[in-house]
Amino acid sequence: MDQNLIRNFCIIAHIDHGKSTLADRLLEITHVVDRLAHADQVLDDMELEREKGITIKSHAVRMEYEYKKKKYILNLIDTPGHVDFSYEVSRSLASCDGALLLVDASQGIEAQTMSNLYLAMENDLEILVVINKIDLPKADVEGTEHDIIDNIGVRDDHIFRVSAKTGQGIEELLGGIVEFIPPPQGERDAPARALIFDSYFDKYRGVIVLIRMFNGVLKKGQNIRLFSSNKSFTIEEIGYLTLEKRKTQELVAGEVGYIIANIKEVMDAKVGDTVTALEKGCQSPLPGFQDPKPMVYSGIFPLDKEDHEVLRESLGKLKLNDAALTYEPESSLALGFGFRCGFLGMLHLEIVKERLLREYDVPIITTTPSVKFVVNLTNGSQKIIYNPVEMPDPVIISNIQEPIMNVEIIVPTEFVGNIMNLVQERRGVQKDMQYIDPKRVAIQYNIPLLEIIFDFYDKLKSVSKGYASLDYSFKEYRISNVVKVDILINNERVDAMSFICHEDKAYQWGKSVTDKLQEVIPRHLFKIALQAAIGNKIIARSTIGALRKNVTAKCYGGDITRKRKLLEKQKEGKKRMKEIGSVTVPQEAFLEVLKADRG
Repeated sequence: MDQNLIRNFCIIAHIDHGKSTLADRLLEITHVVDRLAHADQVLDDMELEREKGITIKSHAVRMEYEYKKKKYILNLIDTPGHVDFSYEVSRSLASCDGALLLVDASQGIEAQTMSNLYLAMENDLEILVVINKIDLPKADVEGTEHDIIDNIGVRDDHIFRVSAKTGQGIEELLGGIVEFIPPPQGERDAPARALIFDSYFDKYRGVIVLIRMFNGVLKKGQNIRLFSSNKSFTIEEIGYLTLEKRKTQELVAGEVGYIIANIKEVMDAKVGDTVTALEKGCQSPLPGFQDPKPMVYSGIFPLDKEDHEVLRESLGKLKLNDAALTYEPESSLALGFGFRCGFLGMLHLEIVKERLLREYDVPIITTTPSVKFVVNLTNGSQKIIYNPVEMPDPVIISNIQEPIMNVEIIVPTEFVGNIMNLVQERRGVQKDMQYIDPKRVAIQYNIPLLEIIFDFYDKLKSVSKGYASLDYSFKEYRISNVVKVDILINNERVDAMSFICHEDKAYQWGKSVTDKLQEVIPRHLFKIALQAAIGNKIIARSTIGALRKNVTAKCYGGDITRKRKLLEKQKEGKKRMKEIGSVTVPQEAFLEVLKADRG
């Protein structure tokens, strides 16, 4: 294949700006799909993706397009659309030579749009700006174009106005892709070097690896080596991707396709890794590879304790398709046996929970999400904490470090005060503030990740009437005054409800949890004390009153001492019951703890 006739590109956008719809129209006009025969959002083949309106997994598709009497190959490499999956986005971008920056004409530039634009610029991609939704009545096309020219400095002929819904302007965009996105640069005769931008598990074929060839040739039957695992495999099948896989004998420099090589686990073919030939291969991998690093941790337990093995198998199957998911066994006195899982972010956690329920029919309970803490002990050693239960005795702790995030919020100027108040409540420190235009401002903050994972996004949308957008990335670990708060029910610690928070918020969070429990734990025949404690110090308390039987009802007359005697007898019985009786905590209580207000 002549490299000059290949174009490798991706679409980058904020959530809900129409990326999947634009991909649908491109596939239609290049006759890859028939509009009547396929559902909308062709590349979003997961039910969850269609429901939530986001792209969770990367996809790639090859299109053929005739332009000025030449037939071009257009490889669209789709990217996930949420901040949790920014590493996968960066590897997809590294596989491309150009990017379509999609901007909603009714919403303008948003935080994630800018974040993905910077990623594209770091990869030295040719940027074509696509202003979408021009058919909407409230679309401000001129204003959006003016913002783009001011902020990005893109040429006028690199801006395209389209409606992905109606197909208006798509033909012109395809011509622009051919004209302005450069063809791939690579040498066919050099040692083989390919980048893995996605991989997924097929129960019949093993791991299917999606690659972009940078140099050389890979052929069917050839032995290959993966750099990160240093494992070797033999290519059983190789080809390129339309909506189905099309077999071929080889992939050469500049092409995008797939290989099947009897790889058993996705962990052996990590996103961002480099594939080369086992013999006469390249000496160094392509730059930018990272192991996926979980940022949020939560315990997952089966609702029915008999489902433990089913949950283990289900997590194992999910892990085959999701290398970023980590899990290890853990046990809880309250919830029994389960798993401590690591996730890229709260959306990743939500997706895993939904998939466990829908695809494997395993109802689960999750414990309060936490983040990774670095605990420096007085003896000079360090301990990494993922679970509040693992927190050492405060006496031997020198200090605790928590993860701090770089956060960018883009918001209309009228809501700046609301945003500043919200971020101040969440221990945020403002670093920079820039006006994008007279109506919108971009504010940079440093905020602890612990403050972001609890309903921060929901509160942000609430105080800005839905107009604020958010992007964040890891900055550093910083010493912080955080403490472990235990929840006690009748003086019994419930390990699954423990959490770590900043000392200044311990009372507020603790009281919120005990108040929630007071609503959902049924009354017993004895009084129940619900307490939040730091070590042995009680910081908050709620009480569930006892169910009281009217034992004096039969005393319709006589001396008052008769009534007192009966009440004293009842009091003794309740005291004895409190000592030997146990509190029944319903499963809903663990779910309600997650909903407790942590503002």
